[in-house]
Amino acid sequence: MKQLRLTLLGFGTVGQWLAETLHRQQAWLQQEFGLVVSIIAVATAHHGLISRGDGLDIPTLLDLVATRQPLTAHPEVTHWTNVLEGLQATGGDVLVEATGATLRNGEPGVSYIRAALSLGMYVITSSKGPMALAGRDLLSLARAQGVQLRMESTVMSGTPVLGTIREGMAGTRIRAIRGLLNGTVNYILSAMAMGQDYAEALTQAQALGYAEADPTDDVEGDDAVAKTLILAAVVFGRTLVPSQVVRRGITTLTREQVQQADALSKRIKHVASLRLLSLDGTEVSRATADNGTVPTRLEVHVEPIALPLSDPLARIDGLLNAIVIQTDTPAEVTVIGPGAGRFQAGQGVLADLIALAKSP
Repeated sequence: MKQLRLTLLGFGTVGQWLAETLHRQQAWLQQEFGLVVSIIAVATAHHGLISRGDGLDIPTLLDLVATRQPLTAHPEVTHWTNVLEGLQATGGDVLVEATGATLRNGEPGVSYIRAALSLGMYVITSSKGPMALAGRDLLSLARAQGVQLRMESTVMSGTPVLGTIREGMAGTRIRAIRGLLNGTVNYILSAMAMGQDYAEALTQAQALGYAEADPTDDVEGDDAVAKTLILAAVVFGRTLVPSQVVRRGITTLTREQVQQADALSKRIKHVASLRLLSLDGTEVSRATADNGTVPTRLEVHVEPIALPLSDPLARIDGLLNAIVIQTDTPAEVTVIGPGAGRFQAGQGVLADLIALAKSP
């Protein structure tokens, strides 16, 4: 039986879903995976961090949030207004970082993750910003501390991409990755393929709750850029900054351009791509790169591309995401699934937690 004391930073949709699931499925998790989890600390930006050594009562936590009461109303807790100080004081076995830290500076997630790793804690994060901006450094720190840093839900939410690459495809040499990594953008482009113009498709996506009131991060490609930076760090071991990604959004696409592509039996998709190239621009195999005989660079693009219908990404419509991984063996692996949503992101975190429980 593996008992894990969990600290949860961020108690929004992902944090609440995870807490509720751990409570509701506790008997099944114990029976199926030999996993017993107690949440010993929870923090939010507004309420600071609360902790109780023998575990917090999850129904009470969820009720406090539902009734808009402060977390400090939970009985018999110690309270820190400074979350980082509370984290360092309480520790635990696993940190789940779900603050939603953005690509702008990665904070507060980077500081929380670094502090937890330095304490020897395992870390699971659902925030894209920290891993996009400091992923390689944080992974190096985790290795130095002899602990794991997992981030499944940062790229395609609950669809298992990073686990597929790191564990299911262990031993392959990856040459390139292409993907549709933003469900909002894919929904808009799918609507445009059905005859709507950009403004109509965006308004519909907002009305259905698929797009934010300010959709800039999605439609200009910032969200997809963050995910490509994570893939660069995790898959290729490269540290890139956003300015190194060739980026074009979809805001200037017209219905006429989409129709022209359709007339040529093509579909316009917003494709994120990462390719290993030699310094002269020639594509090289990962095997050659690993041998160290040819200096390489990683070329990264996020842009609309007219894909032939034979391309596996061309027919991925609606809110679905997809990623095509090109390796030495097998030549291509395609993973398709939902890339956003409360349940999906929480599932990615839960899968990482179970993976930790199954590790030595």
